[in-house]
Formats: sequence, structure tokens, C-alpha cells
Amino acid sequence: MSRLITLRIGKQSHKFSAAHFTIFSATDRERLHGHNYSVCLRIVAAIGPEGFSADYNVYKKRLQDLCDAYDEYMLLAGDSPHLNIDSQGDQLRVVFNGQTMYFRADETLVLPMVNITVEELSYFLLQRLLDDFEDPLVQELELGVASGPGQEASSRWIREAN
Repeated sequence: MSRLITLRIGKQSHKFSAAHFTIFSATDRERLHGHNYSVCLRIVAAIGPEGFSADYNVYKKRLQDLCDAYDEYMLLAGDSPHLNIDSQGDQLRVVFNGQTMYFRADETLVLPMVNITVEELSYFLLQRLLDDFEDPLVQELELGVASGPGQEASSRWIREAN
């Protein structure tokens, strides 16, 4: 039987600032605003023969790279059934409920999600973390995204039994 340990990584630097609006229905959305999102990771792993379970530095760097990739962007939900997004030169034209908004294309990320929420961001960022993931000691990962104190969502990955 392997010994499992839980590690938590959530450095003050693991954050990104982004603008967004949450869509509540086909006719109702929030006003454009921003958050200073913080990202944390919980790792459940077996303790290896050297007495540690996961290389903190690897995961700290992966979290930092994720945060850096989304920092200081306008985030749009590319899979929302309520948004029509098209490119017009150096701008993105976004139509919601008959209202047209324009965003600079080089400062906007269209993400493959139905809404820009902490729930969707936690799942999306966890999937990005799992890209090229190879750590046989890790049994479970849980990535949390907070949009402010007391408002957080997390998504979990659990290794399937062989």
C-alpha cells in the first residue's frame, strides 16, 4: 500500500488580472468588469522512495505559466450560445442581445467555454495543466480559481485505476 500525501500550492504570484462579463441568459449579462483571479493547486500523490511526492518547482512553474498566459486580457466565452463573435481586422466584434461591442483582437482571448466564470476557468485551467502531464506518483489534482476572497471554484482530476 502506498502512502498518499496532499500538497497545496497557492503562491501570491499565482494570479492573473482579466476583464470579462458573466452571461446569465440570452438577454441578461453583467457589465464589463475585471478581477484579480488567484489560482491554487492541490496535489494528492504517493511518497516516492526519496521521501517526497511531487516536485514543487515543476508545479509552481506550471501554475505561473498558466497565470501569465491569461494576465491582462479581455476574456470572452467562445462557446456561448448567446454571443456572436467575429473578427474585423484588428478588432473582435461581439454581439449580445442586439448590442454590439468591439475589443482589440491582440488584447482579447476567446476561450473554449460557455461562460467566463470561476467554475469554467477552473476546469479550463486544469485541462491546460494536464496537457503533457506525466507524473506517475500523482493520483489526483484539484485546481482552484478565486475571483476574490471567499469566491472560489475548483475542478478535480483523478487518475483512473489501471
